[in-house]
Amino acid sequence: MTIHPATGAGLLPLPSSPPTSLSRTDPTSGTQQATGDDPQLRETFDSFVGETFFSQMLGAMRKTQGKPAYFHGGQAEEIFQGQLDQMLAEKLAASSASQFTGPMFELFNVTRS
Repeated sequence: MTIHPATGAGLLPLPSSPPTSLSRTDPTSGTQQATGDDPQLRETFDSFVGETFFSQMLGAMRKTQGKPAYFHGGQAEEIFQGQLDQMLAEKLAASSASQFTGPMFELFNVTRS
């Protein structure tokens, strides 16, 4: 432990590298469980990040298109487009979110421990 010169408070040295195997205690059984091996957590994480990313992307894409002069369905069409975008975001997240959320999930696990 080193002492901070201005405040006199003790400082703990930072680890040189992040831990390689993270674990947590399961509250129901009291056993150690690796956080990286939790498939339900990974699935939920992928779903949340993927749906958020794809819904924002689809929303931005919709904003680039103006409303047509004729044949616009009004509020009903806007509601349907919102529901359609939500379903598209869910399907896109289920099929490809795990490809870009890997590093984000690892950082998420490091910050949880």
